[in-house]
Amino acid sequence: MSKVIKLRKGLDIFLAGAAQQQTVQAATAELYALVPADYIGVTPKPLVKEGEEVKAGQPVFFDKEKPQILFTAPVSGTIKEIVRGEKRKILAITITPNGRNEAVAFDLPKNPTAEQVKEFLLTSGLWATIIQRPFGIIADPEAAVRDIYVSAFDSAPLAPDFDYTLAKNRGEIEKAIELLSKIAPVHLGVKPASAFAAVKGATVTTFSGKHPAGNVGVQIANTKPVNKGETVWTINLQHLVMIGRTALDGKLSMKKTIAVVGSECGKAQYVECTSGACVKSLVKANDNARILSGNPLTGYKSDYLGFYHNQITAIPEGNYHEFLGWAMPRFGKFSISRSYPSWLCPKKKYELDTNLNGGERAFVVTGIYENVVPMDIYPMYLIKAVMAGDVDKMEQLGIYEVVEEDIALCEFICPSKVEWQTTLREGITKMIKEL
Repeated sequence: MSKVIKLRKGLDIFLAGAAQQQTVQAATAELYALVPADYIGVTPKPLVKEGEEVKAGQPVFFDKEKPQILFTAPVSGTIKEIVRGEKRKILAITITPNGRNEAVAFDLPKNPTAEQVKEFLLTSGLWATIIQRPFGIIADPEAAVRDIYVSAFDSAPLAPDFDYTLAKNRGEIEKAIELLSKIAPVHLGVKPASAFAAVKGATVTTFSGKHPAGNVGVQIANTKPVNKGETVWTINLQHLVMIGRTALDGKLSMKKTIAVVGSECGKAQYVECTSGACVKSLVKANDNARILSGNPLTGYKSDYLGFYHNQITAIPEGNYHEFLGWAMPRFGKFSISRSYPSWLCPKKKYELDTNLNGGERAFVVTGIYENVVPMDIYPMYLIKAVMAGDVDKMEQLGIYEVVEEDIALCEFICPSKVEWQTTLREGITKMIKEL
């Protein structure tokens, strides 16, 4: 029987356009891409040239600071373009698929050591699936790791149901856990009555409560928080399947099942596709829609499916001005404040758009942020310490425990319109430079 942790803080946002439990196979996309911006802190150095043929699993670029970390092609095909921006910064490396599904072979001993598992992950390009806490960056292969954490559910708005999409992949999940447990103990966070509660090889903990209960950072904070000098790894459940499948098959497969959701997506459903596929091949959205790679809280506009994303969300574009909106009853708007009638219908589904309803203003003490962060930190004081650039205060107030997704709800409910996620990342970057 797994341990059960009940989280009493958080906020569920009910949006229209949840995926129906039906899955379609996406057609091969016209283009696939590796986007360096998906990998925080990575300085890419290309290993290929335009027009070069590549196989799935072949290295496309590496990290300048840690050359052993490779980023590999998700499909076989031809390098179409190395897209560059200002100062020749690499924005994307695009691949035109050839449809032959050629892949590099990866050998793994029957009973590998921890070092052999690391080498397998590095050479296959799957090391990028491992995110390090603190700081939410790709893990350092040389650093000692305390524990490895995986969340088997996503509680974000319109998030995919892993019990539906990945229950059939239990064999791959257990294989990946078997390999990773050679390096450090593996912990699996599940929701009540989860299909993954009986997974072997990991310490299973059940979490119940509102979003962000499914965030791996929240699960770490409520079991064994990260202290200064400690390192833990986190891995997305879809990536766990990729690791297990690649180990079993001997060739890289970046296929995954994502949710195409949102009130503007046309048909909300699950789609089997390959990481890095161009978004327009996966969703047929309405004209006045913003298409996000990721969920409505942390996702962003992108031409390609993000490496760490399990959903594409299409919501209405907020490109209009609402005259005297602050004075209207606003029956169709969601708010945590009882000045709006939304509290009378707590389960109502809303079609929220991207309108911010105002700009940044005075950042005053309200006491609301602690209600949506089920962690032993004071979010407002932390973010103010980041704004002030006070490294000592940031450290004392818990910056080692959080990344953007953990405080995304603070940004959503913020009456001061502060960009919490961007501000926090600036603070984390400053902390990395100070170390």
